[in-house]
Amino acid sequence: MLEFGRANRLGLARMSAARIETVDVILPLAHSEDTALRTQAAARQLGVPVNRIHEIRLRKHSIDARKRDIKIQLRLEVGVDGPLPSEILPRPEYPALKAAARRVIIVGSGPAGFFAALRLIERGLKPIVLERGKDASARRFDLAPLLREGRVIEDSNYCFGEGGAGTFSDGKLYTRATKRGPVAEVYATFVAHGAPVQILVDSHPHIGSNLLPNVVKAMRESILRAGGEVHFGARVAGLVRRGERLLGVTTADGREFLGDATILATGHSARDIYRLLHHEGIRLEQKAFAVGVRIEHPQNFIDSRQYHYPVGQERPHLLPAASYRLATKIKDRGVHSFCMCPGGFIVPAATENDEVVVNGMSLSRRDSPFANSGLVVTVEPEDTAPWQEEHGVLAGIAMQKSLEQAAKLAGGGGQVAPGQRVPDFMAGLVSSTLNATSYFPGLNPARLDKLLPGAITWRMKQGLKLFGQQMPGYVSNEAQLIGCETRTSSPVRIPRDDLSLQHPEVLGLYPCGEGAGFAGGIVSAALDGIRCADAAVDAFKV
Repeated sequence: MLEFGRANRLGLARMSAARIETVDVILPLAHSEDTALRTQAAARQLGVPVNRIHEIRLRKHSIDARKRDIKIQLRLEVGVDGPLPSEILPRPEYPALKAAARRVIIVGSGPAGFFAALRLIERGLKPIVLERGKDASARRFDLAPLLREGRVIEDSNYCFGEGGAGTFSDGKLYTRATKRGPVAEVYATFVAHGAPVQILVDSHPHIGSNLLPNVVKAMRESILRAGGEVHFGARVAGLVRRGERLLGVTTADGREFLGDATILATGHSARDIYRLLHHEGIRLEQKAFAVGVRIEHPQNFIDSRQYHYPVGQERPHLLPAASYRLATKIKDRGVHSFCMCPGGFIVPAATENDEVVVNGMSLSRRDSPFANSGLVVTVEPEDTAPWQEEHGVLAGIAMQKSLEQAAKLAGGGGQVAPGQRVPDFMAGLVSSTLNATSYFPGLNPARLDKLLPGAITWRMKQGLKLFGQQMPGYVSNEAQLIGCETRTSSPVRIPRDDLSLQHPEVLGLYPCGEGAGFAGGIVSAALDGIRCADAAVDAFKV
């Protein structure tokens, strides 16, 4: 298990010789990195002379850019009348599994799957992880034909492979899921496996697509070292059932994997899994999701608006590339930004060759000259009515697919995506030219306003009008839309019991993470993986 604070999650061994305090201080941006000023601010907060402060340690860092005079909010741990104890950083130490350990099948090696595997090991069970794609190193090579030739390798791409969709799609760790589990423990697990220690401090932590592959490889090594198994190229194609109980799964290459429980953590793009469950008569449910486009601006514009300085002025070196979040509701449907990537890139996220799908990512430095975000509209189950007669509970998937195929045709070939300047989208015109873009396969001018369903386009236009008022310049010729963003979340939920977390009709089946409709992002998926692993262990004790 992680040697990270089962006794103290901050990794500190408290010492009685020193008085240790925690204080929150606010400093001007220009002075926020000055240790002497931090010490003085801490002394004022504590009401003690500066010479009694022996040591300070940063615990939280956040930026307050609501006004032109930007402030930095710091949480400091302070050693009064003595030094702070030595800090013990998290290390990946997990117990070796016994030969007779119960086996749990985990389908998918994304954050839900890998965190479930590590928790099972902590509790003495053997995880058998099945991943349809390749390991992170091999997977990276499979992105080259996608980017350069527009050719999708259908089991190894930006969505499928070790680490799941998050591996090469940014690595944002910010979550509002504080009530859903031990978020700090998730961050600590990432640090133990090589993520920057800074994620334990930043208010909006981010690893970056260039660093995440090595982190997930290290997590795999922890699983293997403890005695678990990880199988690549293992696409699940069938279920092994006895009455109401799931015994295991079969893979497309004919292998059979049996276990005492199965955690289904496939992610939201494994559409064949939904079809398999539907074919097997296992109950599924429609749920809300969102579709739309990516909107791309110069990063300098976003910086200038968020940090209150003129466009063209260089961003202060103490500030990161700025992000934003915009949201409204238009006629009972949400219109909002999604997965905003400051200093990032738009990438092709298709999983089949007859579609174009776009997503966003950033490297750890976030130093691209472009900012991009999803701009999406909520789709409720009743909005998929045109597809329901033919596709039933899978109507949302059919709607997604229709948009992805339309984007493919509008792009003109390969993974070239349809693009439209924002003013032209508002006016219903084809753009005569398009801006420079971070999207490597390239853009083709197209009428995205016609490609999207009318209700989606109308709401998006109304939302853009409002966002342009909230952030002047957001709607301008420097902004362009790129389609389509369809994989925001799963349009299907695989139901589960609130207490046991098992499917209500299939014993031993634990729907988990984004693909099952119970998470949205890396951290919430990891938390759900931990929760499902605990539920599986607890079921054996009944």
